[in-house]
Amino acid sequence: MHRVGSSGNTASSVRPRKEKRLTYVINHPDDKKHCAGVNCLAILKSHEPDTRDYLFTGSRDGTLKKWELTEDAASCSAVYESHVDWVNDVVVVGNGKFVSCSSDSTIKVWDCSSDGACTRTFRQHSDYVTRLAAERENRNIVASGGLGGEVFIWDIESSLRPISTSDNAPEDACSNPLNGSIQPGSNLRPVSSSSSISLLPPQSHGYVPTSLKGHKESVYALAMNDSGTVLVSGGTEKVIRVWDPRTGSKTMKLRGHSDNIRSLLVDPSGRYCLSGSSDSMIRLWDLGQQRCVHSYAVHTDSVWALASSQTFSHVYSGGRDLSLYLTDLTTRESVLLCTKEHPILQLELHDESIWVASTDSSVQRWTAEGSSPQKAFQSGTSFLAGNLSFSRTRVSLEGSTLLQVPLHKEPSLVIPGTPAIVQHEILNNKRHILTKDTSGSVKLWEVTRGIVIEDYGKVSFDEKKNELFEMVSIPSWFTVDTKFGNLSIHLDTPQCFSAEIYASDLKISEKAEDDKVNLARETLKGLLTHWLAKRKQKIGSRAASIAESPLGKDISSRSLTNSRIEVDGTVDSDSAVYPPFEFSTSTPPSIITEGSHGGPWRKKVTEFEGCEDEKDFPGWCLDCVLNNRLPTRENSKCSFCLQPCEGSPAPSVTLGKLSAPGVLRIHKVASYVLEKVVIDPPINQVDLDAPFSSSLSAREFQQSAVGIKPRQKLKPSVEILCNNEVLPSDMSLATVRAFKWKKPDDLVLNYRVMHGR
Repeated sequence: MHRVGSSGNTASSVRPRKEKRLTYVINHPDDKKHCAGVNCLAILKSHEPDTRDYLFTGSRDGTLKKWELTEDAASCSAVYESHVDWVNDVVVVGNGKFVSCSSDSTIKVWDCSSDGACTRTFRQHSDYVTRLAAERENRNIVASGGLGGEVFIWDIESSLRPISTSDNAPEDACSNPLNGSIQPGSNLRPVSSSSSISLLPPQSHGYVPTSLKGHKESVYALAMNDSGTVLVSGGTEKVIRVWDPRTGSKTMKLRGHSDNIRSLLVDPSGRYCLSGSSDSMIRLWDLGQQRCVHSYAVHTDSVWALASSQTFSHVYSGGRDLSLYLTDLTTRESVLLCTKEHPILQLELHDESIWVASTDSSVQRWTAEGSSPQKAFQSGTSFLAGNLSFSRTRVSLEGSTLLQVPLHKEPSLVIPGTPAIVQHEILNNKRHILTKDTSGSVKLWEVTRGIVIEDYGKVSFDEKKNELFEMVSIPSWFTVDTKFGNLSIHLDTPQCFSAEIYASDLKISEKAEDDKVNLARETLKGLLTHWLAKRKQKIGSRAASIAESPLGKDISSRSLTNSRIEVDGTVDSDSAVYPPFEFSTSTPPSIITEGSHGGPWRKKVTEFEGCEDEKDFPGWCLDCVLNNRLPTRENSKCSFCLQPCEGSPAPSVTLGKLSAPGVLRIHKVASYVLEKVVIDPPINQVDLDAPFSSSLSAREFQQSAVGIKPRQKLKPSVEILCNNEVLPSDMSLATVRAFKWKKPDDLVLNYRVMHGR
């Protein structure tokens, strides 16, 4: 708990502090492929002979990838991993940089020639950042828009200049060692006019972008002309706003669409604009005349992607109807280039071809006649685009002969992806997850190792789930989602520390079989084993250098670490990582979390440097791994009443209401009864109201077993029953309550002593 002051209220209030979550993403073995839909594309053209062009792709799996292109192949040369949510757009800028935006509300700048280094992170937006736009001539000015309604203009060169941080600069404006982020968001001033600009003088601790004010709802589309003199934006307000990026002033507002605007283009001169909308229409606007001059009804559903020819005479369009069209803006002639199995999200022209990104994890290249698009109309399969949005829809429904056969049947090149997980089920043992991907393949994953332990192929998911059913009850210690196309395991304290299992059930030979293993603690140790090793090396090297200095003996051991977290010598620091918790180093998982500074970050567990501390990790996580301290948890004990069976020949002794850990096995309860009733019966056997202990620990139950081994293969002399059903000796109390008792009130167990057995 911590005390929070409230403005306007002199009395202090106490609110529970929300602890930060730690998530680990189980990556696919082939991490050079996307495993979720590809949202965005950008081409880096080479202007030197004998050098390659590159394609950058951003995906819903949270990563960006760089592809080296040849005539008939594309090879992944770099993976960029730092965003903690979907990557929504990417643009190439000057000086060998490219910029990405994400649903994590950040904008990141990257080095095109690096193997994945993020240069800077900006957290100016208040919500998802959905779209970017960049000028082509200067290649240094970038606009960003998002669901918060904000539009910002960024000077990338200025934003990357070295920052001189003064002693009194806010901590959250400084760079994070993990992602190089700065947070200048608190320095924007509110602007009263909807068409004005908020531009602050340079701050000593960071770059502040230009803020364009006007949108009151989400922004889904942005476009800028080549010279950076015209910027257009649109979104859920169904209007197009036109801006001058140099001054930040809004020059006009255009109306015409009846639904959300999802895609925009501006011609190189800044005179004409193309828009695609969820109303299925494409519109051509004359910005000089401030009106729509043509409407094109080509699609039967939302238009999500546009790309124009170099002369802005033809437009390529795709969207929710799975179709890619080419339309002549002058003659209104249209032709269906191809159809896909998934909605089209973005298009990128590249010489004579066009790259197509969709909700599938693969990327396709199709022949497009980019320099001479009129050649596509020579096939004789073209049609005239209508003027009304329902015209093409009506033609489609009536089965008219105008329905086109695609000009191309197959793409000229495919960059394959990995099938995304679309269905999952956490099994009762809370260590295995059954999944099904887009290809129909069903697999069984082990959460505590992050690997596939069984690939069942294309079988029925429900039948396999029923086949794998176990009558066992383990507390839920994690949650899971598949928004990245793979498994993301979320750990929240203190709930994640609620599950314990006997070492014998995990086949850990290094521990006694009755030792209880906390699943979350051991999983965290497995995830951070590389970080712990690196940290130990750094502390050792610093200690050696200090020892060699004349003042070494006067420096306390506390200064040997950057972290304020220290190992508590009074605690049993079990640092060994057991086999059921060993993660692969060839396909390491990625961690998503945040510490006290810098915001959320994402990184593979094998890329830690050992210098990360509480500024980067949640405090509860470090306390668990370094100090072996677990937070206070809710009472996980199971209350139950132990009574003799009616008509049992055993002494009729009621042992009263007891409590024990839910993981306790029935054979332990039987051993307890054996000692209390048979071997050492109470003196006052006839007094059923005699007092008994109301709470017994697992150790007390174990000590009462009088030398009988839990796994001893002897016929039991005591049977434990629930609802007149004899319980298996290896069943836990929690399982009995969940599957046998099935009532909210205290569990009632009956015992029956079997003489002569």
